[in-house]
Amino acid sequence: MGLSKSEVFSETDNRIADLAKALAHPARVAILRLLAQKKACVCGDLVDELPLSQATVSQHLKELKRIGIIQGSIDPPRVCYCINEQVWEEAEEAFGGVFALFSKVGCC
Repeated sequence: MGLSKSEVFSETDNRIADLAKALAHPARVAILRLLAQKKACVCGDLVDELPLSQATVSQHLKELKRIGIIQGSIDPPRVCYCINEQVWEEAEEAFGGVFALFSKVGCC
């Protein structure tokens, strides 16, 4: 397998790609939608709402937490997740900037 060439791209481009990768699964989009609707949610409640196992939901939460778009407060044995508004706004701005560039460029 070849080496990643991510270091040849800007930090901004790498961050946008990382955000896009984390959002590139329908389960993660559904999790974010549920968190946005409910403002906060316990992992078990997400499992009840989604057609996925607890382990699978936990893996998706881990990836969303890795990029910082969600955060969790631990109150054993429960972890309550919510959207990190600062990173949410960062993603909104980053994707909006990319889409704005494309809208100004015509096709052939």
